[in-house]
Amino acid sequence: MTQHPDAIAPHGGQLVNRIATPEEKAEFLSKADFLPRVQLDARAVSDLEMIAIGGFSPLTGFMNQADYTRVVQEMRLANGVVWSIPITLSVTTEIASPLSEGSLIRLDNPNGKFIGVLHLTQKYLYDQTQEVINVYRTDDTKHPGVQVVYNQGSVNLAGDIWLLERHPHSHFPAYQIDPAASRQMFQDKGWKSIVGFQTRNPIHRAHEYIQKCALETVDGLFLHPLVGATKEDDIPADVRMRCYEILLEHYYPKDRVILAINPAAMRYAGPREAIFHALVRKNYGCTHFIVGRDHAGVGDYYGTYDAQYIFDEFDPGELGIVPMKFEHAFYCTRTKQMATTKTSPSQPQERVHLSGTKVREMLRRGELPPPEFSRPEVATELARAMQA
Repeated sequence: MTQHPDAIAPHGGQLVNRIATPEEKAEFLSKADFLPRVQLDARAVSDLEMIAIGGFSPLTGFMNQADYTRVVQEMRLANGVVWSIPITLSVTTEIASPLSEGSLIRLDNPNGKFIGVLHLTQKYLYDQTQEVINVYRTDDTKHPGVQVVYNQGSVNLAGDIWLLERHPHSHFPAYQIDPAASRQMFQDKGWKSIVGFQTRNPIHRAHEYIQKCALETVDGLFLHPLVGATKEDDIPADVRMRCYEILLEHYYPKDRVILAINPAAMRYAGPREAIFHALVRKNYGCTHFIVGRDHAGVGDYYGTYDAQYIFDEFDPGELGIVPMKFEHAFYCTRTKQMATTKTSPSQPQERVHLSGTKVREMLRRGELPPPEFSRPEVATELARAMQA
């Protein structure tokens, strides 16, 4: 694909492609039975995929020690490029010990299928406690991201990867739009300014409000729900996707929104993950990125707007994508419309907003959230899924 001169550059300047060519794939398959194997968990499979398709550009593989250390400590790669989340392949010492640096490693998915190759350039120990405190701002094992780090192996395997083959997504093939393809779509539509929206939840009225506020100032909206691994009590991806389809069908202009899946896994790293999510959307071709309240947060680990404040720690030029910061939106019973404290004269008792937890509890009881919180068609779909 020839990049349109007005298009935003991928992070680091070049869109990475680590999908094996037919010749490389044939060579790897011929060696399949002789290569040492490492079995990936669901998150590592997502990371492998995101690296291969360029979603994690400029990464070409799992991080070496120099990159890992600087990312954990300073939110930068060893060369100084901004990067806020360590992307590592962690294994136990028993698995790592027989592996030789300089060799090729066969990467299998959780079902034992050969899906990728790692050129192992480095094995290194790392400090799990330092990682969780720096990345997640807590070492509390109740935090889902912290839990993952403490449960994984103590050795990181580093090196470039190849994804053997890009398969259609098992559940959402129509919405599998990789960075090269999304960039082409934006170009074909003549969009020069595109706002990305990250979500792991069904969209409610507050989300709709901030998306449409953003859409007033740009050419298009890239609605990019995450469908990789999430925590157990999150709404399942297939239910969320049906809700997005319903919402787009009835309440959005069809020619100004693209719905696509993000195959990445959630980290729940709050502020650091907000930066990470923005850089990923930059790789997909977005020029702007919506950051709302408690972005990528979980529990009470982060302040309401910490994920917005962290953007101020970087020079806008080195991030290369514009954060669009929104306050907590609600339905104002006085003005009879969606609003924030910036636009509404209401008192707290005149505001309708519900937490995701409260909505899930209502749905499990068979109650529909009020129309001030959720569009009726979406609420009905959620209730149907939760009662199934």
